[in-house]
Amino acid sequence: MIIRELEDADLPALTAIYNDAVINTTAIWNDETVDVENRRAWINVRRGLGYPVLVADIDGVTAGYATFGDFRAFAGFRFTVEHSIYVDQSFRRCGIARRLLPVLSERARALGKHAMIGAIAADNAASIKLHVEAGFLEVGRMPEVGRKFDRWLDLVLMQKLL
Repeated sequence: MIIRELEDADLPALTAIYNDAVINTTAIWNDETVDVENRRAWINVRRGLGYPVLVADIDGVTAGYATFGDFRAFAGFRFTVEHSIYVDQSFRRCGIARRLLPVLSERARALGKHAMIGAIAADNAASIKLHVEAGFLEVGRMPEVGRKFDRWLDLVLMQKLL
């Protein structure tokens, strides 16, 4: 596995990974799928802020991706980011997120960020476990703040000081 910056050739795979998470998981609390141009615009915003968009490349296949963005849009939060990591369904439980998360944390630290937040659906035990193992602490649990698949979702906030 190689962790590298996203290239334009990765956009279709990244879009497919995102859309699969929208359709089949509670990892993304959106209901609508997107096209490649939507993801390109989203990535350009990240890059415009100097934030990385990383991919996990396994033998030329984009197996997952990771990035971070501003936690909240107020100056007082400028040293805190919220990350996103998504893995292609055929590569889940292979350690990809476990490899992406420390690289992403180091990139945030190098940009002068102080804290990283993970906002995780409470039913995603694997992601919560991954974050605990990576040194994140649960700092909040918000019951029924989201809705997807015709049910209420709880949100777990996890934080790591960088």
